[in-house]
Amino acid sequence: MTDNEVLLSLSRMIEPIRNKISEMCDDITKMHGDITEMRGDITEMRGDITEMRGDITEMREDITEIRSDIADIKTRLKKVEVVQENVILPRLETIEACYTSTYDRYRRGADDFEMMKQDMEIIKKVVAEHSVKLQKIS
Repeated sequence: MTDNEVLLSLSRMIEPIRNKISEMCDDITKMHGDITEMRGDITEMRGDITEMRGDITEMREDITEIRSDIADIKTRLKKVEVVQENVILPRLETIEACYTSTYDRYRRGADDFEMMKQDMEIIKKVVAEHSVKLQKIS
């Protein structure tokens, strides 16, 4: 075998290796692109995480404030309940008792008024009859 033949034979053997190396270089280039994209995504995610941490801190502060407000509301509500029980309800009961007794008095008075009205009608008739009789006598 001549040198040219050996070189040609070696060249044929090396050609698939060159193709594989070229494919690997392309793959590595793609991987570099993917890695660069991933780095960008990671940076963006870090920013998002930082923002979320800030939001969580703010939410915790809000929750603490809400809990404090709820505790204040509970305290005030208990005070209102005590005032209702000790002040307002007794006064309402007094007003109700006065109203009920006044109503009963007026109802009895209305019945008495009706009876007096009927009595007056009778008295008018009697007086009219007596007036006629007195005029006849005089």
